[in-house]
Parts: sequence; C-alpha cells; structure tokens
Amino acid sequence: MVDLTKYMKKELELVKPSEILAFAQYSSKIPDITKFTVGEPDFNTPEHIKEAAIAGVKANHSHYAPSNGTLGLRKAAANFLKERYGLEYNPENEVIVTNGATEAIYTALTSVLNPGDKVVVPTPIFPLYIADALLVGAEPILVDTSKNGFKLSADMLKEVLDEHGDDVRVVVLNYPSNPTGVTYSQEELDELADVIRDKPIFALCDEIYSELCYDQEHASLAKSLREQAIVLNGVSKSHAMTGYRIGIMTAPAEITKELSKIHQFTITTTTAIAQDAAQEAFENGLNDSQEMKKEYQARRDYLYSNLTKLGFECAKPQGAFYIFAKIPAGLEQDDKKFIYDLAEKAKVAVTAGSFFGKGGEHYIRLSYATSMEEIKKGVARIAKYVEEESK
Repeated sequence: MVDLTKYMKKELELVKPSEILAFAQYSSKIPDITKFTVGEPDFNTPEHIKEAAIAGVKANHSHYAPSNGTLGLRKAAANFLKERYGLEYNPENEVIVTNGATEAIYTALTSVLNPGDKVVVPTPIFPLYIADALLVGAEPILVDTSKNGFKLSADMLKEVLDEHGDDVRVVVLNYPSNPTGVTYSQEELDELADVIRDKPIFALCDEIYSELCYDQEHASLAKSLREQAIVLNGVSKSHAMTGYRIGIMTAPAEITKELSKIHQFTITTTTAIAQDAAQEAFENGLNDSQEMKKEYQARRDYLYSNLTKLGFECAKPQGAFYIFAKIPAGLEQDDKKFIYDLAEKAKVAVTAGSFFGKGGEHYIRLSYATSMEEIKKGVARIAKYVEEESK
C-alpha cells in the first residue's frame, strides 16, 4: 500500500496541531476544573441580533449571498468603522465579509505572500498567523517583544528590515493582543507606519478586539497608512457572536479586488442568515459591547490585583480578555509542565505562554471570558497551589 501522506503538501510538516486546543481538550476531562483557557465571550448574543437572524430564516434567506457579502452588511460595517474609529472604506469595493477573522487572516496572507517571502510576526502572538505563513511557503520572522512591554517598536521593526531587506512582504499586528491584552497608541502605530511607508510591505492589522479597549481609545495603523493596510474586524468578540463566523476585511479597492479572488475560491460566501444578524449588530448594536466591557474590566482588575499579590508579574491588559502572567520564582518554570501540574493538583486550567511563540516562555495566559464566580474560585485554588508548591 502506498503511503500517500508522503506525497502531501510538504509545508504541512512545518505545522503542528494546535497545542492550545490539545491542552484545552485534556483539561476539560478533569472533573470540577476551573477554566481560564477559552478565548470567547461567556455572554450570549444580544436578543435583537438573534431576532434579526430569525427574521432572516423566515424571509427565506437560505440562498447564496453575494460573494463579498450583502451590500447591507458591507454598508453597516463601513459605517461602524467610520463612526467608531474614523476609518473610511467604500462598501461597494473595499469591504469583504469573511468567515470570521480566521478566514480573513488566511485570505490576506495567501493573497499577498509568495514562497520565500518573509513575514514579521511580533511574539507572543496567537499562532494562526505563523501557521498560515508557513503553509504558503513563506518564512515567519518572529520578533520577541517581551522585553518591550509586549509591543513591536519602530526601532525593532527597522532592525528587522535592515537584516531581511526586500524579502519582507508583511508585518502582522494584532491589537489589542491575544495573548497579552496589550495594545498600541496612535503615536506608536504612526511610528511603525513611517518605517514601512512607500515600501512594498503590507500591514495586516487584526483589530478583532477593538471594541474591548479599557484605558484608551482604540487606535489603528490604517489611519496613518491606509494605502498599505489590510484591516480585520468583526462581531465575534464585540457582540458575543463567535458561532456566527462573521469577520470584516477592509483594504484599498485595488487590493480588495485581489483579496476577493482567494475569498471566492475558498468559501464562496458566508452564511446569509449570519450576515443578517451581523448587519443588525453593526446598525443597532453599537453599545452592546459596553456592558460586556464593564464586566471584563472588573474581571481584569480582580485578576491583575490578585495574581500580582501571589507573585505573578503581569502586563496589565489594556484590551481583549486575556492576562499574561510570569510564573513566580520558586515554582516550576517550564510553562508547559506548569500548566499540567496546575490542572492536576489545583484543578485550574490555564494556557502555556510558549504556545504563543518567542517571549512566551515562563508565562501563562489566563482568559477572563468567564464568570467572576469562576474567576474567584480559580484564584483561590491558584493561591493554595502557590502556597503549597513554594514550601
């Protein structure tokens, strides 16, 4: 029998199955486990958005929508970006409705990268960008930002470009960040924009957590370098709609035209009923995220305060719903071993920092997209674990 796996795409050998998902599955089997692993809102989708989806079903919106998305949704999304963040895109030819931000990342990187191109990826970061780059034969250049408050600075970017020159085609930026919750000021993004301005380099700006900024207004590199930016957003995090799988990708018209080719031949179009719901979210749900944000901020403050008291060094999250905490001295410093030990002995599930690339070693990520009751229970268990393991 021929082993056909030997004849599959060679880049698949470079991509490992998700360690994040593997540990989440493992820890879920432990009875009474307190989970800080899941990166999705624990809130339900607002009622008026559910009603819009139901109305779509009753109106028989069960056929193909236009490939780039219904015009109603594209208009609503464009208006949302303009009203909220001052970003102006023409819904006719500069907006694509994607199957979540996940498909948008795949479509963007597949569209702009050729084999041998290089992608600047500030780490720690959600590993999806790295995997997608590898699958198209590109080379991720991982830049450890842990010594700079988990931010890519203009000087760091200049250094990378000086070393790798014309081979760099994309700079990936995710803000607010998964896994650190750190975000950028407009001034910091302007400085990064100046480094790549007028160079054949795309800025892939993943802003899916834009509505969950706590201590400052959301900023965007597209404000200073619109012509080179591909901006990703959506309703998954802001409106607790992860299962609806609706993302938004915007770029200048000439770039959007090319992006739409990969999008068309990958998924054809997103679900029409989900688009009805997303249009309602953008049109009439601009404040839906605010109550969620207040709760997330309270959870953030509780976790940050208590983890710090227990000896964890934390970058205080400015957005999203993650906190990145350095394991205290005196405890197991191998973060992968640490999370399994914590799960087995304390019945608390967190995610290893090294799962997110360079700079994540010796850290853990906790998602506070879970109830305050569960957070308090988990913190108490962690405190007991730290006390016992530090003896």
